Amino acid sequence: MSDKISLLSLLCLCPALFAQETAPREMSTDRPDTTESSYSVPQGMMQIEASFFDYGRDANAGSGSSDEWIYGQVNFKLGVTQHSDLQVIVNSHAVAGESERGDRTQTSGFGDITVRYKQNLWGNDSGHTAFALMPYVTIPTHTEVSDEAWAGGLIAPFSISLTDRISLGLMGELDLVPDAETSGHDLEWLHSATLGISLTQKLGMYLELVGIAGQDTDYQALFDAGLTFAVTDNLIFDAGVRLGMNRAAPDFGVFTGMSIRF
Repeated sequence: MSDKISLLSLLCLCPALFAQETAPREMSTDRPDTTESSYSVPQGMMQIEASFFDYGRDANAGSGSSDEWIYGQVNFKLGVTQHSDLQVIVNSHAVAGESERGDRTQTSGFGDITVRYKQNLWGNDSGHTAFALMPYVTIPTHTEVSDEAWAGGLIAPFSISLTDRISLGLMGELDLVPDAETSGHDLEWLHSATLGISLTQKLGMYLELVGIAGQDTDYQALFDAGLTFAVTDNLIFDAGVRLGMNRAAPDFGVFTGMSIRF
């Protein structure tokens, strides 16, 4: 009788054990901060990370100002394997404007397209740390807001869980960007650190420092902060601000968007 009860108990537990093994990992997004996630989208699943709008402004004393609106930037992500995903980023509509001594010019159009491939090297499903490599290429669309040239680079995000509620993300990035003056390309590098904090089960916040430099450009230092709200395990809304910390950096930015996984 006891053997039958043990067998029956095991059969009842099997579906639960199988569900634990096949359940997708916790949703992790590349937005809204600059520091990308070290975790890939699970195999066979699709994740869409969309910006409702992203506004940036930079005012230079004596030389006018510039601002930019980006509407509907969308990152389509597909889990290719259990440890990698393919991403396609499109800027649905961008508006860039410049003002100098009362004169203003404005351009608008469909932005360039970026294709990225994220390969998680460790930590996707277990452990306190995770690391990934993400090469990318940007394809010009030759619209009014296009950079008119191919670009590419390599992104290397690393993350570590400090406590149950606090995580740290670090990222290094090396880019080959177009130079409009020489019609060639320049090297640009970026480093960032972000602190993610779970305020409640659904509400989170982040604080981030970003540095950008290039061959012929001054070092730019920026501070970002924002909030995230998880409506469900597969739907997150976000909003944040960017502040320039030195003269070379853009002065101000604000953005909001959402991420959803299927």
